[in-house]
Amino acid sequence: MSHPQTLEVWLRGPLPDVPPLLQPIAHALLQAREELTAALQDFPAELLNERPSGVASVGFHLQHLAGVLNRLLTYARGEALNAEQLAALAAENLPLPIESGTVDQLVQRFSEKVNSALVQLRTTAETSLTEPRGVGRAQLPSTVIGLLVHAAEHTTRHLGQLLVTARVVQGLVSPA
Repeated sequence: MSHPQTLEVWLRGPLPDVPPLLQPIAHALLQAREELTAALQDFPAELLNERPSGVASVGFHLQHLAGVLNRLLTYARGEALNAEQLAALAAENLPLPIESGTVDQLVQRFSEKVNSALVQLRTTAETSLTEPRGVGRAQLPSTVIGLLVHAAEHTTRHLGQLLVTARVVQGLVSPA
C-alpha cells in the first residue's frame, strides 16, 4: 500500500468537519496547494513575468489563483466585492517586482486563501447549496454550490497553466 502522503489528496479519505457534498471541492483545493508549493519551491523570481509565446505569466497565475478564489468565496457567501478585492483584481495583470521572497510570498498568499476556503466549506450547510447567488456587478445567476465548484475548477485550470508555463520558462533559461 502507498504511503498516505504519496496519494493524491482525494484518496487520503474524508477531511474532518467538511460536509460530504463539499469534500471534492476541499480535496481539489488542497491538491492544488500541494502541487503549487512543490512546483515553485525553487522558482526564480526573475522568471515571474515571463510570457513565452504570449501566454499568461507565472506571476499572473499566482496572483489570479489567490484573487479569484477569494472573490468566488465572497460571492458564495452572498457578499459583494470590497475595494481591496477590486484593487487586487485590477493589479493581477501588472508585472510583479523581481525581489527575493516574492515567489514564497505569493505561494503563501494562495495557501492562506485555501485555508480560508476550507473554513468556509466547513461552515457551509449542505442545505444552503442550492441557494441563489449573484456574481459580479451584473449579478449573473449562480448558486452556492455552483460558485464553490467553480472555485475548485478554476483553481485547477489555472494551476495547470501555471505548471506548464513554469516548466517552459525554466527550460528556456537552462535547457535540459
